[in-house]
Amino acid sequence: MKLPPKLSGSEPVSTGESPVVPENPQEVPDRLPRAAVPALDAILGLPFRVLDDGFVRVVDYMGDDTAVVRAARISYGVGTKRVQEDRGLVRYLMRHLHTTPFEMCEIKFHVRVPMDTWRQWIRHRSANVNEYSTRYSVAIDAAQRTAPDEWRMQSTGNRQGSAGFLPTDVGAQLSAEEREIQEKARAAYEARLAAGVAREQARKDLPLSTYTEAYWKIDLHNLLHFLNLRMDDHAQDEIRAYSKVIGEEIVAKWVPVVWEAFRDYRRHALPLSRIEFEIISAITSGSPDRACRIVAERGLLNPSAEGTLTPNRERREIEAKLKAFGLTPPW
Repeated sequence: MKLPPKLSGSEPVSTGESPVVPENPQEVPDRLPRAAVPALDAILGLPFRVLDDGFVRVVDYMGDDTAVVRAARISYGVGTKRVQEDRGLVRYLMRHLHTTPFEMCEIKFHVRVPMDTWRQWIRHRSANVNEYSTRYSVAIDAAQRTAPDEWRMQSTGNRQGSAGFLPTDVGAQLSAEEREIQEKARAAYEARLAAGVAREQARKDLPLSTYTEAYWKIDLHNLLHFLNLRMDDHAQDEIRAYSKVIGEEIVAKWVPVVWEAFRDYRRHALPLSRIEFEIISAITSGSPDRACRIVAERGLLNPSAEGTLTPNRERREIEAKLKAFGLTPPW
């Protein structure tokens, strides 16, 4: 085969073939515009205050409600009839746990958050993260402080939760001690830096209440999973505050149709296990004894030495769902 002569960098390369032109010009796809959501564009870059010195703001985003619909419909190929409206399709996808279309949307946040709250946040490993480094830079000179009426008591029924508040006079003393601890820790940190101690070591005694900052980029599917867990009543109050702002002030504006479906089928839905379905069926069909047998067979009605039922978390959750339906547990 004869090779073509060597060309200089400024000369066009020709293959000797004519460019491919579609027989039907209408087959050339139209140019798709970038998704733009005016309601989200209006708050782009604006910080939403959270806690005493934290914030959340949107840096950038990709996609919208329509992007979810397009991603779902393209998987069906040519010839698919658009049977449902866009809203109906989004609700179908959410209702039947089709996750991939929601992954086509992404959003990037800039957050300022206390380190103890950030520890919970960063456990969600489905995002791209870049955090402020206290090895390279001086730690942010801010720490979250607790008001005298905001000191929560340990829950007796939930080892990782809280319930109720301490008296304000006790809280006032705790708040004063908190301020003293934070100020002493900061002064020690700055003294170490002034003495020439490396930043990576000088930081080791800073309290977990110290604020950090990060860029946090995540797709819509995983963001909704994060919000479903962290907006829950059992989540810690501090991360619930951030989640509420992200959900109600940002996501609701970004993808309102998806947000509506999320609230209907995830956030405020009541899922039932097989045993819960059987119990409710037994009660509503007038067979409370059968409902009791179902619960007993699962080992959820064990008596204590005092003759009362031993504590059982699964049974408590079943009872809460029965009450939500207006039903009285028959045991």
